[in-house]
Amino acid sequence: MKPSDSEQLEHLGSHFDAIRETQAESARVDARRAEQVDQARRFAEALARNAAQAANDKAREAPTALTSVAVGVPRARWDAAMVAEREFVSELACTLRLPVRSTETLIAESRTLMNELPATRAALQDGSITYRHAQAIMDQAWSLPTEALAGFEEALLKSAPHLTVANLRYKARIMRERLHPESITARHQKSVADRKVIFEPEADGMASLHWFDSAEKVKAGYDRLTVVGMSLQGPDEGRTLTQLRADVFDDLILNGVTATGVGKGIRGSVHVTVPVMTLLGHSEEPGHLEGYGPIDPDTARDIAARAPSFIRILTHPETEAVLSVGRTRYKVPKELRQYLQVRDETCRYPGCRRAATQCEIDHTLDWQFGGLTEHDNLAHLCPADHALKSETRWTYVHLPDGTLKWTSPTGRTFISEPATMIRASRRTPAKAVKPMRPGDSGEPAPF
Repeated sequence: MKPSDSEQLEHLGSHFDAIRETQAESARVDARRAEQVDQARRFAEALARNAAQAANDKAREAPTALTSVAVGVPRARWDAAMVAEREFVSELACTLRLPVRSTETLIAESRTLMNELPATRAALQDGSITYRHAQAIMDQAWSLPTEALAGFEEALLKSAPHLTVANLRYKARIMRERLHPESITARHQKSVADRKVIFEPEADGMASLHWFDSAEKVKAGYDRLTVVGMSLQGPDEGRTLTQLRADVFDDLILNGVTATGVGKGIRGSVHVTVPVMTLLGHSEEPGHLEGYGPIDPDTARDIAARAPSFIRILTHPETEAVLSVGRTRYKVPKELRQYLQVRDETCRYPGCRRAATQCEIDHTLDWQFGGLTEHDNLAHLCPADHALKSETRWTYVHLPDGTLKWTSPTGRTFISEPATMIRASRRTPAKAVKPMRPGDSGEPAPF
């Protein structure tokens, strides 16, 4: 017998029920993760306090001894608390495959759910809200005084299970304005310091540029793009207003100057790797735009045709690129810098996307300990991760293909692959062995 319409709808409803239960289970997992992250944070902080106390006790016992504040790190600039914090955050970031900033946010969110917003965590635990709902509440709660949190949380959680994240975020923003003791003017003046522009790669050879600034400036900028775009419309103009806004923005950013002429003659630069057969028109293999990824061969050829100069990097062992100057000099020569920039593209700490042009070149095995100035003992590290390598117990070694194998303070390993595989040398890579430190003899460590 064929099922009736009501039976079929009931069966469809059971699918929706199953989906809803899966979503609730996901929320319960997020609540459990928040608890685990906060437990780990408190454990790391306790270890740091114990290590600092042990260091202080030893210093009192032997006041003339050369004792580092951060146990186990020679000539340390960071104290034990800083070492423990950076080691904890960085290893959690690698464990979850998250950027460091995102990991710091997760730690702050977990701490908030466990300590300041227990009702929100309870709603997450029973599956009545999702983690994104919880984030919408936390985003507004962080700037409220402690005494206002309970009322703020209670008011929102009454309707949160029935609202979309966008609607909850809007309601939370209004509720925050009502409860915040500080004027919106004062808060805005503080927030202006957070203005930024963010580049985001997208699919199919596209990308986005996000501008975060004062609302009146962003709105005025958008309105200007709209007005200029509308002025270009006409019977012979085939572009939509949306396309015109993008093209006007393109012209202003890439070719425009300020009223005082600042920026005139300044142009951005890009590095594009183009396979030689693609360049000659014999292949349709994509080019590679540094900091983005694959681009279509026509665009790659067009950029190459207008390029003022080329850097030749061959994959043959007989390459003419300078790959090593051994112990003859510490400073990395220009040709080797170019090679490393193309190989790395970004900071080589796992998960970091800081452009190589904004990084420092690190000797894996430090120069003062016999490290060579050669391609398999050099890697780009951003200032923050360079300091992490110098100040904490993180270490890494080069593998023959340019991959870096990082070892965390707890002994777990993480991999950082080069952006471009370049077979250039058969030299055995230098092994990064840190010198003996005070903490290596069995002294307590911060984490």
